[in-house]
Amino acid sequence: MVKFSKQFEGQLVPEWKHAFVDYSLLRKDLKRMQHDHSPQGTIITTSTPHDHHQQQQSVATPSSYNLSPCRLLLHKLPAFFGSNNADHAGTIQVHRRVGRGEVYETEVTPEMETTTATAAREFFARLDAQLNKVNHFYKAKEEEFLHRGHSLRKQMDILLDLKSRSSSSLSGHHRATAGDDPSISCSSATSGAEDESTRYVTSATDTDESQHETAVMRDPEELSAEQGLEGSGSLSRQSLGRTVSSCQRKNLKINIPLTTPCRTISALTDLLRDDLVSQPKNKCDSDAGITFTTNNKTKLRHAEKMIKGAFIELYKGLGYLTTYRNLNMMAFVKILKKFEKVSGKQVLSVYLRAVESSYFNSSGEALKLMDEVEDVFVRHFAAGNRRKAMKYLKPTQRKESHTVTFFIGLMTGCFVALFLGYCIMAHIAGMYTQRRDSIYMETVYPVFSMFSLMFLHLFMYGCNMVAWRKARINYSFIFEFAAGRELKYRDVFLVCTASMAVIVGVMFAHLSLAVRGFHAQAIPGFLLLGFLLLLFCPFNMVYRSTRFQFLRILRNIVFSPLYKVVMVDFFMADQLCSQVPMLRSLEYVACYYISGSYRTQEYGYCINTKHIRDLAYAVSFLPYYWRAMQCARRWFDESDTGHLVNLGKYVSAMLAAGAKVAYEKDRSLGSLSLLVIVSSSATMYQLYWDFVKDWGLLQPNSKNPWLRNDLILKSKSIYYLSMGLNLVLRLAWLQTVIHPNFGSLDSRVTSFFLAALEVIRRGHWNFYRLENEHLNNAGKFRAVKTVPLPFHEADEED
Repeated sequence: MVKFSKQFEGQLVPEWKHAFVDYSLLRKDLKRMQHDHSPQGTIITTSTPHDHHQQQQSVATPSSYNLSPCRLLLHKLPAFFGSNNADHAGTIQVHRRVGRGEVYETEVTPEMETTTATAAREFFARLDAQLNKVNHFYKAKEEEFLHRGHSLRKQMDILLDLKSRSSSSLSGHHRATAGDDPSISCSSATSGAEDESTRYVTSATDTDESQHETAVMRDPEELSAEQGLEGSGSLSRQSLGRTVSSCQRKNLKINIPLTTPCRTISALTDLLRDDLVSQPKNKCDSDAGITFTTNNKTKLRHAEKMIKGAFIELYKGLGYLTTYRNLNMMAFVKILKKFEKVSGKQVLSVYLRAVESSYFNSSGEALKLMDEVEDVFVRHFAAGNRRKAMKYLKPTQRKESHTVTFFIGLMTGCFVALFLGYCIMAHIAGMYTQRRDSIYMETVYPVFSMFSLMFLHLFMYGCNMVAWRKARINYSFIFEFAAGRELKYRDVFLVCTASMAVIVGVMFAHLSLAVRGFHAQAIPGFLLLGFLLLLFCPFNMVYRSTRFQFLRILRNIVFSPLYKVVMVDFFMADQLCSQVPMLRSLEYVACYYISGSYRTQEYGYCINTKHIRDLAYAVSFLPYYWRAMQCARRWFDESDTGHLVNLGKYVSAMLAAGAKVAYEKDRSLGSLSLLVIVSSSATMYQLYWDFVKDWGLLQPNSKNPWLRNDLILKSKSIYYLSMGLNLVLRLAWLQTVIHPNFGSLDSRVTSFFLAALEVIRRGHWNFYRLENEHLNNAGKFRAVKTVPLPFHEADEED
């Protein structure tokens, strides 16, 4: 049977870990108390607790979450352990003090022996501190989610009103185009339905918070849903207020984040149009009829999607809050039972009565809001289909199958056997020595080295997933992966082993034909074509959602100045910075097969042609350029100068990459000096950023010498070893200067091993990068995303 401490650690919300009951600390206190506790000194006198707010026990609202076995057990505990205070008179006394917040203090009577009384007082003082901490955090989070729910009530009312106006305007437009007199339709619309008259003016605003598309709606009707919403507490659509004079107007701004190039270009175009052709309009213009263009309807669809995402995140946060309540309640029960075993006295029913009446257990606002969110989502976003709504609100996790584990083992065995056979045949044929004809190394080896580096990187990512999972780092939340659809680490290992088994099998078959003198240069090309077809395959097979997400991320990176940068985008761009050798191999392979050189085995065209050699500069620059543009976009969106400093790091890396390519072409002393100076400066810059910014280490005033205050790994020496290893691997560029020679081994093989070391360094860097990001989220208790809301109201000055 699994211990409760293991279950507790495994089920708590990782970002809220420090807000939960410190169960391990309380257990240490009990062990210390048990060590100091003598068999003769077990008498603890008691007194009857005085509960000033016993009525709060009936406040909790029944909910679907209350029906869990955990909640049922908690409701039966008082009856099970006895609820008569007279049976345990004189044990402890729990006082509840109400000031700025709810504070509990437990009094232990002094009749017991000194050692036992001191240990008991220390234990209950610690227990009271944990109870007060839980109450304070729960109340703060509940108020935060209630505020979100109140904002979503307004947003939902405005959205429903605008959608109804849109449908009415479209029906009026169809009637006018069917043969009605336009003047009559306009006059009837303005005179007979004054509350329906609105005007949309599309513009773009440059705010301090972020860059958004803005649609301004001048509405003669006050779109305030506050009246009737706060009192009822319902998220369903309410009456939108009263009709007021047409000159009393408000601006309703529809803010759509500029996350795509189309939105960015449209916002800039609208801004220029407003500056050039805008004219003052009469506020009380009687011709202010409602007009919904295609652009406005598109904005409404985006607004609806944003509100839908906000409801999903709110529901997720409320679910976390329910988990927080249940786990903490069980932790109090378990630790009190352990105290009874150590002290020999019954205190569970006395203290548990105070816990049950405390705010975090008695408040039912979050549970009511959760039911209301569920009801609204079913009615407005799932067309009344509850099962469909639950797929969004409570996505089911895919069950891990033993079949995947079996195929991982099978593919691993195939890969090892084929790789050993390939190595033996290549050694006998002398393919990787300098004495061998270079046709094989120039034409075939780049294809296989490219695939090897790519899947080595994917294998390192799978290892990172295992390490993140063991360290309780919520990488799915950090990367904003769709719940239930992201790859598990077993899936990543299966893709790696299966792909490498296929690649090594093709290598083995090709080498067998090449040794016998057959012309088989098209085989590596077919292998590359097969992987590309599988990557772009539109059918629902071989992890289609993950493949398409990968393509979307690559698209965002390539057009990085135009797309809003999120965590997964710049994380993937960082991975590409370590795959410059793979990209250069891809450039050569594309030239080799597109130019038709594979038919004649003339590889010199893709090596000696000037414009193709110059393309190597661009390929070496591209990953760093994309990453620099992402830093510029983040600075533009967030106005944080730290992103400009980070941009400088990638500019220095671009200069170092250019100096390396220049030295490869011109082995002069000047090129060598430039390479050493530029690469040394870039390395120092990158090391500082790795340790201080990305990893959060090298803090001189930290309680952990030269580390950060909060560490996930228990052993501090691992951090020091990681910094040393990162330093050594960062200096891999020195091989360009030293030109190490490993016997008769071909220089391309040496370059491949050094490129593999850079991939390993990046995988090692990834763990600490996500660890620091997780600690930042945990430090701010961010467990759910904050989705921006589309509608904002502001009074007009004129």
